[in-house]
Amino acid sequence: MSNNKLLAGRYELIEKIGDGGMAVVYKAKDRLLNRYVAVKILRPEFTRDAQFIESFKKESQAAAGLQHPNIVNVYDVGKEGNIYFIVMELIDGRPLSDIIEEHGPLDYKHVIQVGKQVAAALSLAHKNHIIHRDVKPHNIMITKDGVAKLADFGIAKAISSATIVNKEEGGQVMGSVHYFSPEQARGKYVDEKSDVYSLGIVLYEMLTGQVPFDGENPVEIALMHINEDIKPPSKVVDNVPPALEKIILKATDKYQNNRYENAEAMYEDLNNVDFLSKKVGDEILLGASGRKSKPVKIDDANEEKLNAIIDDKGSKKSSKKNGSSGKGASGFKKALPWILALIVLLILGAVGGYFLTSKMSGGGKGNIEVPDLKGMTYEEASDELSKLKLDIEKGDDVYSADVEKGKIVSQTPISKTKVKDGTKVKVNISKGKKAGLVPDLVGKKYNESDISSIIGQYGFVIGNVTYEESDQYDEGVIINQTPSAGSSAKSGSAVDIVVSKGKKEKAKVPTLTGLTADDAVQALNQAGFEVGDISYEESSIYGKDYVMWQQYSAGTELKKGTSVSLKISKGVPQVPENKEPDNNNNNKPDNNHPTTDQQ
Repeated sequence: MSNNKLLAGRYELIEKIGDGGMAVVYKAKDRLLNRYVAVKILRPEFTRDAQFIESFKKESQAAAGLQHPNIVNVYDVGKEGNIYFIVMELIDGRPLSDIIEEHGPLDYKHVIQVGKQVAAALSLAHKNHIIHRDVKPHNIMITKDGVAKLADFGIAKAISSATIVNKEEGGQVMGSVHYFSPEQARGKYVDEKSDVYSLGIVLYEMLTGQVPFDGENPVEIALMHINEDIKPPSKVVDNVPPALEKIILKATDKYQNNRYENAEAMYEDLNNVDFLSKKVGDEILLGASGRKSKPVKIDDANEEKLNAIIDDKGSKKSSKKNGSSGKGASGFKKALPWILALIVLLILGAVGGYFLTSKMSGGGKGNIEVPDLKGMTYEEASDELSKLKLDIEKGDDVYSADVEKGKIVSQTPISKTKVKDGTKVKVNISKGKKAGLVPDLVGKKYNESDISSIIGQYGFVIGNVTYEESDQYDEGVIINQTPSAGSSAKSGSAVDIVVSKGKKEKAKVPTLTGLTADDAVQALNQAGFEVGDISYEESSIYGKDYVMWQQYSAGTELKKGTSVSLKISKGVPQVPENKEPDNNNNNKPDNNHPTTDQQ
């Protein structure tokens, strides 16, 4: 009934559900265990590296031993021909990256909940001597129930150890540079604290809706991680609890020794902020970042909240009538750290409120929007900033595949950031094109002669050209390239291109309920859909082999190729006859010869 590819004689590939820089992910059915799984197939360029493959096998097998509610389960690792794959738990949810893109910045309470779950996952991994090395929103799945699950342990380790920095290829930086720790960017020793740094960047992005460092190419961004300070989240958005900001800044400290010792320590601090949030509420926890114009005082209401914390921690309040007791004093000592934490928060709120009032009366400082300076000369940018009472600072001279020599490539702070007057905007200037620097082709209309001419200027040739459906790009537009823009490659090497075939065509699900199983399959195929999971149940309403349920209602508009599951009737439930035990055949009534009672 299916012509889908079968891997290892067991995993039936149904549909592609993800496409990343190092692998393609398919929804598949495990025929042996009769369950749906996710199969991640490595891209061919990684399978040519023997060191990578060896590391991939070793680390994936180690990751398969990690059992935790916040880690995507790894079921199997295998190879068929030149295809290397890893079989994982199929998650009914979405990547955190999609959620940030659609809804960011996120509420701080959501940030804390996700942060706790990922930190818990990392804590278990670290205790098993496994470092993730690629913690990022794309590798964090959020289920429909709000559970965060960290994925790609094995692949991340293999990528890092084998190909993270390729000095022979001009120092090309591989991986997720926006979430790199400074030591990863330098190609130095990586440990648990590197994962802590990356998680801190993830929390920063959730809280602010943007990564702290962004630039024209991976090398530029990596240098920012090494050299530049992270702008505190409270300077980017409002409603950032000072305690949470402190956790993020500690996690993302450039020096490993200044960060959390491990993910477990970070989890404990996140858990404490979560606890305080539930007990004292936003007004106290947010303090100055909550934009309260009046200082917060310790009144009766706040005292009740304080007492609630003490009670909840298991200590007893002393009774005013009965006087203090030894147990009460002991409870007070246990609660003392919480009392001190609350007092600090109250002070922060009061001080923040005072400064906020001063700023509000100071005439609107901090509301200047930084303009986009990319493509301007240094002089033009200086004039533009001067009009807005902002200063300019010259940064680095960098190669650029897209910006001509002498013009601005990138800036810090980025455009549209709100700043105070007198703020310095640091700009990096283009040194022009550099042989071996891959240009950005994504978003350009694909015409073989035009694209060949563009990449020919940089010493490259067109490689494989493939076509995929895309909801984001119009037909004929380049949607992906390998190697990626801004990376370095040998002169004369090929650049593979993926071109959009346009949006995936949609169709309406036909009425399947009441059809025979064969007719339903035929109707689905004619409409352009695939047959999903088929199960059988008894029914007193539908006859045997008739469809009694369909996954999507008739008329629902779905992309062609979507799988639709069905339930087929096994017929009327079979009720066993209720026979009396025959203990004495001589006493069994004979219908042909009535007994005395029957006469």
